[in-house]
Amino acid sequence: MKPDLLHCLHLSIKYTFVVLLFGLLAGCAMSPISRGSVIDPSRMTDNEVVALGKSAYLQVIQKNGGIYIDSKLGAYVSAVGQRLVSHIGRPELKFSFAIINDSTPNHFALPGGYVAITRGLLAVLTTESELAAVLGHSIGHVMARHNLPGMQREISSGFASQGPLAFSAGGVAGSLINKRYSLEQESGAERLGIDYMVKAGYDPSGAVQVQNLFYAEFEKADQTPWLNGFFRSHPFVSERLSNVRRYINEQYPLVTGEGQNVIEFARAIISLTLTRQGYSSFDMAKKLEQEGQLAEAINLYHHALLEAPNEALILCHLGLAYLRSEDLVPARRYLIKAINLQNDYYQSHLALGYVYLQKQQHAKALQQLETGFKLLPTLEGGYLLAEARENVGDLQGAIQLYRAVAKVDSTTKLGRNAAERLKVLENE
Repeated sequence: MKPDLLHCLHLSIKYTFVVLLFGLLAGCAMSPISRGSVIDPSRMTDNEVVALGKSAYLQVIQKNGGIYIDSKLGAYVSAVGQRLVSHIGRPELKFSFAIINDSTPNHFALPGGYVAITRGLLAVLTTESELAAVLGHSIGHVMARHNLPGMQREISSGFASQGPLAFSAGGVAGSLINKRYSLEQESGAERLGIDYMVKAGYDPSGAVQVQNLFYAEFEKADQTPWLNGFFRSHPFVSERLSNVRRYINEQYPLVTGEGQNVIEFARAIISLTLTRQGYSSFDMAKKLEQEGQLAEAINLYHHALLEAPNEALILCHLGLAYLRSEDLVPARRYLIKAINLQNDYYQSHLALGYVYLQKQQHAKALQQLETGFKLLPTLEGGYLLAEARENVGDLQGAIQLYRAVAKVDSTTKLGRNAAERLKVLENE
């Protein structure tokens, strides 16, 4: 196995792909798209928007650490979100809410009703009404379709693509995930969110408390975590705090509600409190690893596990660190533990599949790599899966993937390796 491919397994994925979007939208009321066509997102049907949002939503979750595993907390966040949704006046729209296992404070609103909040943002909130304000804000972005304008080129290229690796994260999903909202869109989403809060019986002052939190972070000398997350996509100016106060005073001067029970909210997020120090050590270990201090990173990952036992993401990264140090025995052990705790995170399966490839355990490698590739099709995953298929005698399956990798990534060593293997197999 090439060292550069092993390196890519743990560092940020250079290329990410979604399954062919046209296939995902099969059954929707959309005519076939020819190469070079231009699609106006504002004319997309609700079903088409939902399919687009779901595709990007699955990528967001996988690329940012997977789902945070706490069924009670997940149900709690979803219940707050659904309570708000029940008052938007669109019962035909189905919303989904998730907690992403990422320390970076952020939240995402994707077309079709897909909303996610990171562990990092949820952990700094203090009341249910603050959570309702954040989720209501995201719901407002969805209802106003703030994600869709300006996506004609990306959507068209996605529909025109062919093959199992359709288009890169710089396309539709990347546009949705990394979109920077305008101040006007932010203000509109805030007003809608406050309206939903009041209709759902929440105290609208929760929206003021959230803006106070954002303002405090905005004023700090070191804004790095927030600049990498929330402030990157949600621009903040101090006037937003006064605008929220003014809107509540003008529209809901006498309204008080519920959701300010600090103790009840603290009970709901108890797992975040208990794992906070462990994930702080985990984040420092990742930084050490990125700086090339692999041995120190492994020691700190072990320390993080002592502080936050049985956290699948920490186990996965510890396994990946051992894999990078070419120590396959502990790598395999920790990756298996990670998968046993969380079976729906692509990187654990991809890395374990790589271990099995190195051990010449072809059937096991194929199983893990197939699972990882279904969860998140990546360029590296496609190459490894092609190799696994070749090893078990599925030459046509291998050819298909080698061809896709070579076509998408023709200029790098990985793409050239795929092209070489493709020539060998096609000439046999």
